[in-house]
Amino acid sequence: MAHALARLLRNSGLAVQAIAAFDVAQYDIKARRAGLSLSKLLGSQRESVRCYNTSGGFLHTPLDELKRNASASLERGMRGMGGIKLKVGQPDCALDIRRVGAMRAHLGDTAPIMVDANQQWDRPTAQRMCRVFEEFNLVWIEEPLDAYDHEGHAALAARFDTPIATGEMLTSAAEHGDLIRHRSADFLMPDAPRVGGITPFLQIAAQAELAHLSLAPHFAIELHVHLAATCANEPWVEHFDWLEPLFNERLEIANGRMLVPTRPGLGLSLSEQARHWTRESVEFGERG
Repeated sequence: MAHALARLLRNSGLAVQAIAAFDVAQYDIKARRAGLSLSKLLGSQRESVRCYNTSGGFLHTPLDELKRNASASLERGMRGMGGIKLKVGQPDCALDIRRVGAMRAHLGDTAPIMVDANQQWDRPTAQRMCRVFEEFNLVWIEEPLDAYDHEGHAALAARFDTPIATGEMLTSAAEHGDLIRHRSADFLMPDAPRVGGITPFLQIAAQAELAHLSLAPHFAIELHVHLAATCANEPWVEHFDWLEPLFNERLEIANGRMLVPTRPGLGLSLSEQARHWTRESVEFGERG
């Protein structure tokens, strides 16, 4: 299982360096041998983690469908999400403003809404948009600027009440250290496979705790729900259903929170679909 998981993470593009996949696999092995879930092995501080849904809020999604997706995410009874995230960064900023305003009006004043600009704005545009978005009571504004513009993000974080979130594109604990030293974010968003695995992720979490910052790990919820459970400050995890076909098990959600699996290790076993996708094959010669 561990070697297959390593190959899966590496081949699926979740890791920039193959070492991240093997780091995750080694922790999975340690936890399984100890008969503990990964979160328990690492020192879990909670049994569930706040979660938000990203899948229904992409730029191409029409507004009416956006509203339906958001309502469905938040109102599925015990499986309801804790929040929803919308993509922003349209060439026409007025369109972003209308969509976010319409979503706030649709969901009410208190529903947790995040927006993600995916590095689409320059500094003047980010200043204007953050100012406009102040009225919408957002949980955060994500990646308003280039991922490595620490000074620009720091200026936004200092000037506006709405929290700034960034970090998913950074590739090491050292790069996150630079982000923290600049006070560039209120929420750090490390991606464990991208930064090199669980070991550097834990280093980032320790730095964040010292700086009194919260974490909202990027993607890979099957891994990050375990890591988020160890964070001192209450984190968020990002829900996508894209990876569900890879595993026989499903993550459980109750009352806006994702339950941390209690099975040994990551608590996952690869499905037949995953085995098919990760099977190596080669062809020689030309097809007839």
